Amino acid sequence: MLEGKIREVERPDQVRSYFRLEAPVLGVVTVTGILYNIGMGAGPYFEGQLAQCLYDIYQGEAPVTAMARLAAFYVLVILLVQVARAGKRYSTRLFANEVSRLLRHTLYHSLVQQDARALERENLGSLMTNAMGDVDACAEGMRKFTTEVFDTGVVMGVYLVLLMAYDWKLTLLSCSFTPLAYWIANRLKKQVAEANGRYKAAEARLNALTLDRVSHALTYRIYGEESRRDGAYEKQLTAYEKASARANLFEGSMQPLYDAIAMAGTVVIFILGSRNVQGTGWVDWNIAGFTTFLACFTKLAVKTSHAAKLFNAVQKAQVSWQRIRPLLQQAVKVEAVAPAGPVVPVTVEARDLACHYEGQNQGLTGLSFTASPGDIIGVTGPVACGKSLLGRVFLGEVSWEGSLTLNGQDFRTLTPGQRHSLISYLGHDPELLSTSIRENIALGDDVDVDSMLALTNLDREVAAMPEGADTLVGSGGARLSGGQQARIALARTLAHARSVLVLDDPFAAVDRQGEGKILEAMHREFPDRVIFLISHRLTHFPEFAGVLYIDRGTGHFGTHEELMAREPGYARLYNLQQEGVDLDER
Repeated sequence: MLEGKIREVERPDQVRSYFRLEAPVLGVVTVTGILYNIGMGAGPYFEGQLAQCLYDIYQGEAPVTAMARLAAFYVLVILLVQVARAGKRYSTRLFANEVSRLLRHTLYHSLVQQDARALERENLGSLMTNAMGDVDACAEGMRKFTTEVFDTGVVMGVYLVLLMAYDWKLTLLSCSFTPLAYWIANRLKKQVAEANGRYKAAEARLNALTLDRVSHALTYRIYGEESRRDGAYEKQLTAYEKASARANLFEGSMQPLYDAIAMAGTVVIFILGSRNVQGTGWVDWNIAGFTTFLACFTKLAVKTSHAAKLFNAVQKAQVSWQRIRPLLQQAVKVEAVAPAGPVVPVTVEARDLACHYEGQNQGLTGLSFTASPGDIIGVTGPVACGKSLLGRVFLGEVSWEGSLTLNGQDFRTLTPGQRHSLISYLGHDPELLSTSIRENIALGDDVDVDSMLALTNLDREVAAMPEGADTLVGSGGARLSGGQQARIALARTLAHARSVLVLDDPFAAVDRQGEGKILEAMHREFPDRVIFLISHRLTHFPEFAGVLYIDRGTGHFGTHEELMAREPGYARLYNLQQEGVDLDER
């Protein structure tokens, strides 16, 4: 049900979209809210009647049973009012919960749809704050607004009508102090927004420092930086506490002032209302009239102060809304990848391919190559030459020009689902999940994990672990060595191998002997796949069907022998490695 609602949000970055989507629930809130708040006007009326009845009983003008009947009727009315109140509160809470779920779901999809490079530039602490705190603040602000529309707006109207019916002149005089509370609340709008903005910023910085301290604890310990980092954390914690106190100062401490201003009208009521009882005022009252008017005004004054406080609460929520609004995008329906089936052999051909990262003018140009089923194409070049950039083209993450075809079909015409069903990708960072070795490789699919461990020369190492393939790898693979992390990531890629495999430096943490065994196994197990092997280690490049050498933004393609003859840069890299100089160039 929630998935359907997410797709129905026309403008996730507009508040009214969420109110419109929850219209049925808000309809129930409206009906029960009106019934409850109209019924609230019965309280002051019955309080006045009970006071008058008690006076009449003492005067001998009414029997005791009259008080009993009046009290019973009052209890019945209050019971019905409270039933309506319960319905309103339940519906309002249901509305807030649904809005919170919608916001979280929309924010989640917006974040996962963002480009990975863009996310890397974001402050992680700020993103965590947005995902957790700001959504709650926005949902709570919408709930308070919805609640106060009835608990304050409607009931204030009911009380005001009742007061006007008793004495409209006295009503206007006693209520003349109310606008002052609203004026003060409005004047504090800027201060509330700024204070809450500083509080959210301090919270984000504190989250970032906490994550940094935990993630790099070993590094700080080795270099003796623990005390300095702890000092920085304590300093930021103090700043956070101060910002939090300032942010809540206006909302919390101003309530007594709002109450005092709103209740100032009671002085006028005691002075002029007593004249009405004595028969010398604008209207004639009995004790019931005076009691009803005073009780009604007192309740109205309380609601008035709540409304002023609501202004500040909404202003506080607006700060959170402005923070998450740029991240709220309409959910994109992700095309499902077809279930694993027989691999379709493909021929990959590129002609004058050019690509670059977003925001960068320079990239790669003039890339031309052909790879047939069963071919391994080695991709290499100097440091930062753009080898990984080529891999991103196959993921559809970078802009490119020229011609790129798979079995003659233009790569541009493939949907994301078709691309994912044809291409497997392994980045040079393992990106292991914080679960078991088995789950990291299988990813929930029916996979022969043991054969993948053997294929990547990991079977003996994993078998020696206490829990074998069910051993937990820790956060990001922290419990494993760098070589084990890299090979588990490679095993995962090979376990889900499709027609084209793009492997970005898979052997960086593997010795040369292990690299040879894994390559031999890959030749044997995947004779019909196209494999692009991005690497700085050229030991096995002579065995590959082709080599793409990238230098100064241009690609040079041919066999190992051809490049050795015509590309001095490639020949130099290869010869140095043959002489035992291991160039860690990527």
